[in-house]
Amino acid sequence: MLRYLLHKLALIVPTVIGISLAAFAFVRLLPGDPILALAGERGVSPERYAELIHQFGYDRPYVVQYLEYIRQVLSGDFGISIATKRPVLGEFQALFPATLELATVALIIAILVGIPAGIFAAVKRGSWFDQATMGVALTGYSMPIFWWGLLLIIFFSGYLGWTPVSGRIGLQYFFKPTTGFMLIDSLISGRSGAFRSALSHLILPSIVLATIPLAVIARQTRSAMLEVLGEDYVRTARAKGLSPSRVVGLHAFRNALIPVVTTIGLQVGTLMAGAILTETIFSWPGIGKWMIDAIGKRDYVVVQSGLLIIALIVMAVNLIVDVLYAVINPRIRVQ
Repeated sequence: MLRYLLHKLALIVPTVIGISLAAFAFVRLLPGDPILALAGERGVSPERYAELIHQFGYDRPYVVQYLEYIRQVLSGDFGISIATKRPVLGEFQALFPATLELATVALIIAILVGIPAGIFAAVKRGSWFDQATMGVALTGYSMPIFWWGLLLIIFFSGYLGWTPVSGRIGLQYFFKPTTGFMLIDSLISGRSGAFRSALSHLILPSIVLATIPLAVIARQTRSAMLEVLGEDYVRTARAKGLSPSRVVGLHAFRNALIPVVTTIGLQVGTLMAGAILTETIFSWPGIGKWMIDAIGKRDYVVVQSGLLIIALIVMAVNLIVDVLYAVINPRIRVQ
């Protein structure tokens, strides 16, 4: 097992280098100038412009800039934001709980709905439920997030007035954040109605963000269950007279878990990518909106460091998923 983990960790190194190169190149391919974006409508004199270019190191060759950036990252310094003059890592830590809360609730919704839907669709293969489930899953996977989010806002917030349009909690609730997770902070604040307000603000963005992962998990669960239900040991279990729930839940589902767990792990990247659009639509103050604002300001340091940190988080989650394989299926541990 240790050898397996070391092998996985060794693969992370070239991946991180590739992502850092891609992020470094991406921000410099964006149209616009970070110094002019920082100056805004006031403009900047040619002398001041040259001074700022030299101050931020943008007059040096790209290779030198990249090597200097890698040296900073290896020392634990992800740089200083051009726009806010604050450390990038500090801003990320302050905003990440909002994104993590949104992504966690969305993933829970996707798992709780997607896995049972996939199981029942496999068991009832060819039935109207199977066809309806796969049809809805295909629709959810194909639907653009920004369009789906706007539809929900128009119907539930505008027409019915059931949910707020944006933000994390009502403006009437003021309390010092303790954990950064609004559901927990509102609950321990003791303010009447605060938790309900935080929950109502979370409903629509979490549903929008959960749509694509839910569709993928449902389809993968169905596919894995159909493959397992045709195995000899499942037919043997049925021949022994075991109840259908025991055959499906104990024998079939456990052996179908590995591709499902893999799919769930891969959805972390999808959630991070989807959070950028979802947070922008619902004005959710997380890293997705932070990254969009940084791109608009041509804040090179925030964009390239933010992409690198997100990539590291996604790779860490995938590594944990790989470790879970040995827990789910002992044969992998032996191999």
